[in-house]
Amino acid sequence: MSATEPSKPTPPVPAPPAKPLPRKLPTPAAVAPAAPAVPTGSSSSDAAEWGRVSEDGTVEVRENDTWRVVGQYPDGTPDEALAYFVRKYDDIAFKVHALEQRHQSGGASAGDLVKQAGHLLAEATDAAAVGDLAGLRERLNTLTSSLSEATAQEAQQAKELVDKAIAERTALVERAEAIAARDLSKVQWKQVTAELGELFDAWQAHQQNGPRLSKSVSQQLWKRFRDARATVDKARRAFYSELDDTHKSARDAKTRLVERAEALAPRGVDGIPAYRTLLDEWKAAGRAGRKADDALWARFKAAGDALYSARAEQAAAEEADSAPKIEARQALLEEAKAVADEPNIKRARALLTGIQRQWDEIGRVFPREKERALDDRLRVIEQALKAREEVDWKKNNPETKARANDMSSQLLEAIEKLESELAAAEKAGDKKAAKEAADALEARRTWLSALGG
Repeated sequence: MSATEPSKPTPPVPAPPAKPLPRKLPTPAAVAPAAPAVPTGSSSSDAAEWGRVSEDGTVEVRENDTWRVVGQYPDGTPDEALAYFVRKYDDIAFKVHALEQRHQSGGASAGDLVKQAGHLLAEATDAAAVGDLAGLRERLNTLTSSLSEATAQEAQQAKELVDKAIAERTALVERAEAIAARDLSKVQWKQVTAELGELFDAWQAHQQNGPRLSKSVSQQLWKRFRDARATVDKARRAFYSELDDTHKSARDAKTRLVERAEALAPRGVDGIPAYRTLLDEWKAAGRAGRKADDALWARFKAAGDALYSARAEQAAAEEADSAPKIEARQALLEEAKAVADEPNIKRARALLTGIQRQWDEIGRVFPREKERALDDRLRVIEQALKAREEVDWKKNNPETKARANDMSSQLLEAIEKLESELAAAEKAGDKKAAKEAADALEARRTWLSALGG
């Protein structure tokens, strides 16, 4: 209430109590939990020491050696007027005391305490209150001085935390840029997307939980990170767009192959060669995406299974028809054993030829594996007879016999000559010549024996 408005009937504040009793302080829990109550010391003598009231209700407060008008209280007694403004002082004193208690209990940020002390200092300066305002300001200045070193330490720690945060965010940016710098045409996109997602999650967590960076630094780092993500995202979208086109082309091609394979069903076994050609085309068609590939392959395979099922049924029928043929060929193999026992080669050949003729007349045997096994057993008998025939031919061939006779004659002449040389060497006592003649004679006799001479 201004001192220039004495004619105003009531003050612009709640009405004071009927008696100028000392006012109780508000519960400290509203300001600082569990803080002890602060004695106000607002007695009549204190009020008289720090304040006075003029006849027109103007209230003044003493600050050092000067008096300052703090307001008017025209509709009450002087005690009531002082009590009202003392309560204003008590409110400020309580806040100062609570701030001191927070400092003493520890745990509060020195920077926050200094900031609150500054607000209270401003509130205690030229305050509309009666009390030791200078003392409150002195206490606040003392508190601020005691917090100066802690504030400097906190500022240094905050700077270190900011520097560390910048380094950590820079590391995230560099990792993102390293991903963007790869040859993105050859990467595994699932892995790259996961890596970039982890980096972005780390970036968001850092923003939410880390210290606040300056706007310029934060924006600069974010721009680098965002540009790296944009580069990777652009390449990824281009890759998947191209992949979609490739998948669509493969899907269309495989759909046509499925339709052609399904159209082979009426041909049954005869459709298998065409189906195998379609299978080669399927392998060359490329990927159409997992879901599309699986669905199309199921249809394609079903079409092939129908053809091969028809072949299996035909093979079963042929095998059933081949049972008597197999028995007949096994009987012929038993007869063919006599070929090896026949000493006369011509009769053995005639016997085998008759068996071969009957073998062919029986016709094809199924399954093919069974036919090959029977053919192999007959081929062994054929090869054995052929070997006998070759030996006989070599022995009875006229040209061979003529060459053998000529060789025998030459060997006989050589033997006769060597016998004479051996006799002469023995008679002469020439042991060396005798040994050479004896060795040569032994060799010629061996050759003659081999020729049957």
